[in-house]
Amino acid sequence: MTRFVDVGNMVRWAAAQGTEQILAGMVRYIEDDFRRWEEFDKKPRVASHTPFGVIELMPASDHENYGFKYVNGHPSNPARGFQTVTAFGVLADVSNGYPTFMSEMTLLTALRTAATSAMVARKLARPDSKRLALIGAGSQSEFQTLAFRSVLGIGQVSVWDTDPAAVEKYVRNMAPLGLDITVASSAVDAVRGADIITTCTADKAKAVILTADMVEPGVHINAMGGDCPGKTELDPAILARDGVDVFVEFDPQTRIEGEIQQMPADFPVTEFWRVLTGQAAGRTSAGQVTVFDSVGFAIEDFSALRYVRDAVAATDYFDEIDLVANPDDPKDLFGLIGALVPSP
Repeated sequence: MTRFVDVGNMVRWAAAQGTEQILAGMVRYIEDDFRRWEEFDKKPRVASHTPFGVIELMPASDHENYGFKYVNGHPSNPARGFQTVTAFGVLADVSNGYPTFMSEMTLLTALRTAATSAMVARKLARPDSKRLALIGAGSQSEFQTLAFRSVLGIGQVSVWDTDPAAVEKYVRNMAPLGLDITVASSAVDAVRGADIITTCTADKAKAVILTADMVEPGVHINAMGGDCPGKTELDPAILARDGVDVFVEFDPQTRIEGEIQQMPADFPVTEFWRVLTGQAAGRTSAGQVTVFDSVGFAIEDFSALRYVRDAVAATDYFDEIDLVANPDDPKDLFGLIGALVPSP
């Protein structure tokens, strides 16, 4: 039998555990897997792009477990009565190929994205960071806020979005949690004096929402929105500026999808796992500007699936489903076929 966490159970589990506690736990799992990065089979996601959006498969394996996520991204879906993203994921036993765990990953992807941002910022942002600026106030901005508070203790937030309704929703959801929230009048206003800047906009376009003159010394930029070919958020001048260091998840994927798709093929970046393992430097001075060019990578989904699998194991927040046929002799293909043939 395969354990399965559907949307309803995921929501019940998250509500019972608490979002910030889950984010903190997920950070531990993601960091553990990044530290053993070299053990994994890795490849860029397999993407099918259409005029409507994108459908992707994201596989990874540590030679004991194989995992993948199916996920879509359709920016025009809300106007048509659908949600923008849907996702599910699977873990399987490498030794026999049997699926062992399945989960919805729409909510789980939102959690792992925020957890990854906080994990990286804990190493790259200045230790005295207190203020987070958000450009983009969609649902992911709320998860980002909770992750940064849970992992880095950030309690001051400035937020700006071109859509006033999105900002109103953000404030309505976040203000009761005791955060010190400032609604900015512009992107320039939002980032002024910020220690960490998160860009998380949704439009699939080569946009410039953060320019070089808006970036103050010592800031950490968490660039999330540029996550597919033809979609960016940062002025290339930021990346090229002296004193700016860019960190990525998986170089071959980020070259295609991230902010660095705007840069020459030999533009220097550091894969973040190398910082965790001491093979590369992270932040080296208070005035250094660090950029996490985040596009989302399969190992993060692998970690998130492992975390949920372990967290729900002793609970009732999962169902069991039969994904493997079980005839009298599982080695006999004809026994399997015979089960489909009605008796005379």
